Amino acid sequence: AQFNTLSATIMACFFAITTPAGISIGIGLSSFYNPNSPRALVVEGILDSVSAGILIYMALVDLIAADFLSKKMSCNTRLQILSYFTLFLGASLMSLLAVWA
Repeated sequence: AQFNTLSATIMACFFAITTPAGISIGIGLSSFYNPNSPRALVVEGILDSVSAGILIYMALVDLIAADFLSKKMSCNTRLQILSYFTLFLGASLMSLLAVWA
C-alpha cells in the first residue's frame, strides 16, 4: 500500500497499543466478571460465531478460491474431483475434531 509516513506511523502506533489496551481492559473486567452468567455466555457465543465467520470467509474467499479457480484446476476434471473430495474430507475431519474436543 502506498501510505504516507504520517499514516503509516499512526497505524503502527495503534497496532502497538491494541494488545496492551486489551490486556488492561481484561484485567479490569476480571474483578467483576462472572463467566457463567447468561449475559457472558451470550456475549461469548456471539464473539465465537463472529470469529468463526471471519475464519470461514478467509478460508473460502482468499485461500481456497485462488486454488479452485486456477487455469490448471479448470482444465483437469480428475484434479477437480480429487480436490473437492479432499476438501470435504478435511472439513469432515475438522468437524469430527470439533465434536470430539
